[in-house]
Amino acid sequence: MNLCDLPAWVIASCDFNANPIALHLAGVRRSNKHFFEKLAQQEDPKERGRIFHEYLDVKFALHQWSEYTGKARSSLRNSYVRFLHGWGVDSNSIEGAVMKSWVQSRFGVLPTYHKSILKHQDGEEDARFASDRMKGSARTNAIFSQLDLMYEFCQYELNRRWPEKSCLTLYRGTYDPEEHFVQKVEDKRQSIVRLNNLVSFTCNRENAWEFGSTVWQATVAASKIVFFSGLLPNSILNGEDEYLVIGGDYLVKELLY
Repeated sequence: MNLCDLPAWVIASCDFNANPIALHLAGVRRSNKHFFEKLAQQEDPKERGRIFHEYLDVKFALHQWSEYTGKARSSLRNSYVRFLHGWGVDSNSIEGAVMKSWVQSRFGVLPTYHKSILKHQDGEEDARFASDRMKGSARTNAIFSQLDLMYEFCQYELNRRWPEKSCLTLYRGTYDPEEHFVQKVEDKRQSIVRLNNLVSFTCNRENAWEFGSTVWQATVAASKIVFFSGLLPNSILNGEDEYLVIGGDYLVKELLY
Protein backbone atom coordinates (compact mmCIF):
# COMPACT_ATOMS: atom_id res chain seq x y z
CA MET A 1 0.00 0.00 0.00
CA ASN A 2 1.16 3.54 -0.71
CA LEU A 3 -0.08 7.05 -1.49
CA CYS A 4 1.16 7.11 -5.10
CA ASP A 5 -0.56 6.21 -8.35
CA LEU A 6 1.97 3.45 -9.00
CA PRO A 7 2.45 0.23 -7.01
CA ALA A 8 5.52 -0.12 -4.83
CA TRP A 9 7.06 -2.91 -6.91
CA VAL A 10 7.13 -0.60 -9.95
CA ILE A 11 8.69 2.30 -8.03
CA ALA A 12 11.33 -0.02 -6.55
CA SER A 13 12.15 -1.73 -9.85
CA CYS A 14 15.36 -1.25 -11.78
CA ASP A 15 13.35 -0.51 -14.95
CA PHE A 16 11.75 2.53 -13.31
CA ASN A 17 15.13 4.30 -13.19
CA ALA A 18 15.64 3.73 -16.91
CA ASN A 19 12.08 4.76 -17.82
CA PRO A 20 10.90 7.11 -15.06
CA ILE A 21 7.60 8.92 -14.80
CA ALA A 22 6.45 11.59 -12.37
CA LEU A 23 5.36 10.57 -8.88
CA HIS A 24 2.99 12.53 -6.66
CA LEU A 25 1.64 11.92 -3.17
CA ALA A 26 -2.14 11.87 -3.18
CA GLY A 27 -3.75 15.18 -2.25
CA VAL A 28 -0.60 17.06 -1.22
CA ARG A 29 -0.47 19.56 -4.07
CA ARG A 30 -4.23 19.92 -4.17
CA SER A 31 -4.51 20.72 -0.47
CA ASN A 32 -1.61 23.20 -0.70
CA LYS A 33 -2.66 24.80 -3.98
CA HIS A 34 -2.04 28.40 -2.92
CA PHE A 35 1.47 27.57 -1.75
CA PHE A 36 2.49 26.20 -5.16
CA GLU A 37 0.80 29.12 -6.91
CA LYS A 38 2.95 31.46 -4.84
CA LEU A 39 6.09 29.51 -5.79
CA ALA A 40 5.21 29.90 -9.46
CA GLN A 41 5.38 33.69 -9.08
CA GLN A 42 8.94 33.63 -7.71
CA GLU A 43 11.97 33.36 -10.01
CA ASP A 44 14.70 33.12 -7.35
CA PRO A 45 15.17 29.52 -6.07
CA LYS A 46 16.58 30.77 -2.75
CA GLU A 47 13.48 32.87 -2.23
CA ARG A 48 11.30 29.84 -3.02
CA GLY A 49 13.24 27.91 -0.37
CA ARG A 50 12.54 30.67 2.14
CA ILE A 51 8.85 30.63 1.22
CA PHE A 52 8.76 26.86 1.74
CA HIS A 53 10.25 27.11 5.22
CA GLU A 54 7.92 29.95 6.23
CA TYR A 55 4.90 28.07 4.88
CA LEU A 56 5.68 24.97 6.96
CA ASP A 57 6.47 27.21 9.91
CA VAL A 58 2.95 28.62 9.83
CA LYS A 59 1.07 25.51 8.65
CA PHE A 60 2.45 23.33 11.44
CA ALA A 61 2.81 26.11 14.05
CA LEU A 62 6.52 25.41 14.31
CA HIS A 63 7.26 28.98 15.37
CA GLN A 64 5.07 28.63 18.46
CA TRP A 65 7.28 26.12 20.27
CA SER A 66 8.47 28.71 22.81
CA GLU A 67 4.90 29.19 24.03
CA TYR A 68 4.59 25.60 25.23
CA THR A 69 6.28 23.35 27.77
CA GLY A 70 7.21 19.67 27.99
CA LYS A 71 6.44 17.33 25.09
CA ALA A 72 4.31 19.90 23.25
CA ARG A 73 7.28 22.28 23.21
CA SER A 74 9.72 19.70 21.81
CA SER A 75 7.23 18.34 19.26
CA LEU A 76 6.90 21.77 17.64
CA ARG A 77 10.59 22.56 17.86
CA ASN A 78 11.63 19.29 16.19
CA SER A 79 10.60 20.06 12.62
CA TYR A 80 11.63 18.48 9.33
CA VAL A 81 14.91 20.42 9.67
CA ARG A 82 15.78 18.38 12.76
CA PHE A 83 15.21 15.15 10.85
CA LEU A 84 17.38 16.25 7.93
CA HIS A 85 20.14 17.12 10.40
CA GLY A 86 19.71 13.75 12.13
CA TRP A 87 19.93 11.87 8.84
CA GLY A 88 23.03 13.85 7.86
CA VAL A 89 24.76 12.78 11.07
CA ASP A 90 23.64 9.13 11.08
CA SER A 91 21.09 7.44 8.81
CA ASN A 92 20.65 4.76 11.52
CA SER A 93 19.55 7.32 14.09
CA ILE A 94 16.03 7.79 15.45
CA GLU A 95 15.51 10.46 12.81
CA GLY A 96 16.66 8.00 10.16
CA ALA A 97 14.10 5.43 11.34
CA VAL A 98 11.30 7.98 10.98
CA MET A 99 12.36 8.95 7.47
CA LYS A 100 12.59 5.30 6.38
CA SER A 101 9.13 4.71 7.83
CA TRP A 102 7.81 7.72 5.93
CA VAL A 103 9.10 6.24 2.66
CA GLN A 104 7.45 2.92 3.48
CA SER A 105 4.15 4.65 4.30
CA ARG A 106 4.07 6.92 1.25
CA PHE A 107 5.77 4.85 -1.46
CA GLY A 108 5.34 1.31 -0.14
CA VAL A 109 9.06 0.50 -0.42
CA LEU A 110 10.22 -1.49 2.60
CA PRO A 111 13.37 -0.62 4.55
CA THR A 112 16.07 -3.28 4.42
CA TYR A 113 18.53 -1.93 6.98
CA HIS A 114 18.50 -0.02 10.26
CA LYS A 115 21.55 -0.70 12.44
CA SER A 116 21.31 -4.25 11.09
CA ILE A 117 19.53 -6.14 8.32
CA LEU A 118 15.73 -6.03 8.69
CA LYS A 119 13.87 -9.28 8.08
CA HIS A 120 10.33 -7.93 8.64
CA GLN A 121 9.59 -10.63 11.15
CA ASP A 122 9.17 -10.59 14.93
CA GLY A 123 12.88 -10.32 15.55
CA GLU A 124 15.17 -8.13 17.60
CA GLU A 125 16.28 -6.05 14.59
CA ASP A 126 12.74 -5.14 13.57
CA ALA A 127 11.73 -4.41 17.16
CA ARG A 128 14.64 -1.98 17.47
CA PHE A 129 13.61 -0.25 14.24
CA ALA A 130 9.99 0.02 15.42
CA SER A 131 11.13 1.48 18.75
CA ASP A 132 13.28 4.14 17.06
CA ARG A 133 10.47 4.98 14.68
CA MET A 134 7.95 5.51 17.49
CA LYS A 135 10.38 7.55 19.59
CA GLY A 136 11.11 9.83 16.66
CA SER A 137 7.49 10.26 15.59
CA ALA A 138 6.53 11.26 19.12
CA ARG A 139 9.08 14.07 19.09
CA THR A 140 7.47 16.24 16.46
CA ASN A 141 4.23 17.61 15.05
CA ALA A 142 2.89 15.72 12.00
CA ILE A 143 6.36 14.87 10.69
CA PHE A 144 5.02 12.67 7.88
CA SER A 145 2.92 15.56 6.56
CA GLN A 146 5.94 17.85 6.74
CA LEU A 147 7.98 15.34 4.75
CA ASP A 148 5.12 15.01 2.23
CA LEU A 149 5.41 18.72 1.49
CA MET A 150 9.19 18.55 1.38
CA TYR A 151 9.03 15.79 -1.25
CA GLU A 152 6.51 17.65 -3.41
CA PHE A 153 8.52 20.87 -3.10
CA CYS A 154 11.67 18.96 -4.10
CA GLN A 155 9.92 17.57 -7.18
CA TYR A 156 8.62 21.03 -8.05
CA GLU A 157 12.13 22.48 -7.81
CA LEU A 158 13.75 19.71 -9.86
CA ASN A 159 11.22 20.25 -12.64
CA ARG A 160 11.53 24.04 -12.39
CA ARG A 161 15.35 24.14 -12.42
CA TRP A 162 16.11 21.24 -14.78
CA PRO A 163 12.92 20.35 -16.68
CA GLU A 164 14.88 18.36 -19.27
CA LYS A 165 16.37 15.95 -16.70
CA SER A 166 14.24 12.91 -15.95
CA CYS A 167 17.30 10.97 -14.70
CA LEU A 168 20.55 11.90 -12.97
CA THR A 169 23.88 10.11 -12.71
CA LEU A 170 24.76 9.90 -9.00
CA TYR A 171 27.41 8.17 -6.88
CA ARG A 172 27.32 6.26 -3.62
CA GLY A 173 30.24 5.23 -1.44
CA THR A 174 29.95 2.21 0.84
CA TYR A 175 32.21 0.24 3.16
CA ASP A 176 29.98 -2.82 3.19
CA PRO A 177 28.91 -3.71 -0.38
CA GLU A 178 28.56 -7.35 0.66
CA GLU A 179 25.61 -6.45 2.92
CA HIS A 180 23.53 -5.39 -0.07
CA PHE A 181 21.43 -8.09 -1.67
CA VAL A 182 22.65 -8.68 -5.24
CA GLN A 183 19.70 -9.38 -7.50
CA LYS A 184 21.71 -10.05 -10.64
CA VAL A 185 25.33 -9.82 -11.77
CA GLU A 186 25.54 -8.19 -15.21
CA ASP A 187 29.32 -8.38 -15.61
CA LYS A 188 32.50 -8.02 -13.56
CA ARG A 189 31.76 -4.44 -12.50
CA GLN A 190 28.00 -4.09 -12.98
CA SER A 191 25.21 -5.66 -10.96
CA ILE A 192 21.65 -5.02 -9.83
CA VAL A 193 21.55 -4.49 -6.07
CA ARG A 194 18.73 -3.89 -3.62
CA LEU A 195 19.32 -0.64 -1.72
CA ASN A 196 17.63 0.49 1.47
CA ASN A 197 14.31 2.28 0.97
CA LEU A 198 16.00 5.66 1.60
CA VAL A 199 19.66 6.13 0.73
CA SER A 200 22.18 8.92 0.28
CA PHE A 201 23.91 9.59 -3.03
CA THR A 202 26.12 12.44 -4.17
CA CYS A 203 26.44 14.19 -7.50
CA ASN A 204 30.18 14.59 -6.90
CA ARG A 205 32.18 11.51 -7.84
CA GLU A 206 35.19 12.52 -5.73
CA ASN A 207 33.03 13.10 -2.64
CA ALA A 208 31.70 9.56 -2.87
CA TRP A 209 35.14 8.15 -2.00
CA GLU A 210 34.95 9.92 1.38
CA PHE A 211 32.05 7.65 2.37
CA GLY A 212 33.34 4.23 1.35
CA SER A 213 36.09 2.14 -0.15
CA THR A 214 33.66 1.00 -2.86
CA VAL A 215 31.91 3.58 -5.04
CA TRP A 216 28.89 2.83 -7.21
CA GLN A 217 27.62 4.87 -10.11
CA ALA A 218 23.90 4.68 -10.77
CA THR A 219 21.20 6.23 -12.92
CA VAL A 220 18.55 7.66 -10.60
CA ALA A 221 15.05 8.71 -11.60
CA ALA A 222 14.48 12.35 -10.70
CA SER A 223 11.04 11.42 -9.38
CA LYS A 224 12.71 9.25 -6.70
CA ILE A 225 14.67 12.16 -5.25
CA VAL A 226 13.31 13.25 -1.87
CA PHE A 227 15.82 16.02 -1.12
CA PHE A 228 18.97 17.41 -2.70
CA SER A 229 21.81 19.69 -1.80
CA GLY A 230 20.87 23.28 -2.58
CA LEU A 231 17.13 22.74 -2.29
CA LEU A 232 16.96 24.92 0.82
CA PRO A 233 19.21 27.77 1.96
CA ASN A 234 21.75 26.88 4.68
CA SER A 235 20.98 23.14 4.63
CA ILE A 236 23.35 20.83 6.52
CA LEU A 237 23.52 18.60 3.44
CA ASN A 238 24.72 21.33 1.08
CA GLY A 239 28.45 20.81 1.62
CA GLU A 240 28.40 17.16 0.54
CA ASP A 241 26.37 17.60 -2.67
CA GLU A 242 24.03 15.01 -1.15
CA TYR A 243 20.84 13.59 -2.58
CA LEU A 244 18.29 11.59 -0.56
CA VAL A 245 16.82 8.96 -2.86
CA ILE A 246 14.06 6.37 -2.61
CA GLY A 247 15.73 2.97 -2.78
CA GLY A 248 14.88 -0.36 -4.36
CA ASP A 249 16.70 -2.17 -7.14
CA TYR A 250 19.46 -0.25 -8.91
CA LEU A 251 21.86 -1.13 -11.70
CA VAL A 252 25.19 0.00 -10.26
CA LYS A 253 28.63 0.19 -11.79
CA GLU A 254 31.61 -0.19 -9.47
CA LEU A 255 34.12 2.55 -10.17
CA LEU A 256 37.88 2.33 -10.06
CA TYR A 257 39.55 5.11 -8.11
